[in-house]
Amino acid sequence: MDAPIGNFDSATAAPDCLDELIGPVADAVRNWHGSVPAEQIVHVETDPQWADTAVFVEHYGQELLEQSANCVVVAGKRGGETTLAACVVLSTTRVDVNGVVRRQLGARKASFASMDTATGETGMEYGGITPLGLPDGWPVLVDSAVVDLPYVLVGSGRRRGKLLVPGKAFAEIPGAVVLEGLGVAV
Repeated sequence: MDAPIGNFDSATAAPDCLDELIGPVADAVRNWHGSVPAEQIVHVETDPQWADTAVFVEHYGQELLEQSANCVVVAGKRGGETTLAACVVLSTTRVDVNGVVRRQLGARKASFASMDTATGETGMEYGGITPLGLPDGWPVLVDSAVVDLPYVLVGSGRRRGKLLVPGKAFAEIPGAVVLEGLGVAV
């Protein structure tokens, strides 16, 4: 199969390579119920040494920079309670943690979750966190610019491999809230 974006040696419909995905991500693909068929979610094999966006696009193609998204875990705090959420923004932007995220979570203070919290709570590798397969009940805040793209490159849960996901599918992830201005220019 050819990847819908990018130039990768190996591209496989995600339902056909569940063994390549970590448990929660494989379960999310297996149980996918969105209007976009699960077969349109594609797994591409990539080298973990190039997992971070800047070196990834340098190796796999600069054009992917405009078609890549980052998924980061944030923590909103209010009155001793902490709410964890995921934020998905284009890799050319940064998450508006102190504005959009804080207001959306109804938090007094919001910040990026620590690496230990992000990996421990998601069961995913740092640098590979994806919005597919997050813990039940987590808000998944998605910048509207992500949803507008035909395909988006995002982590697969591991540093080895990425997922190519139709943009509109991000709006159908359990807990997803599409927000204008979540990602701000760097």
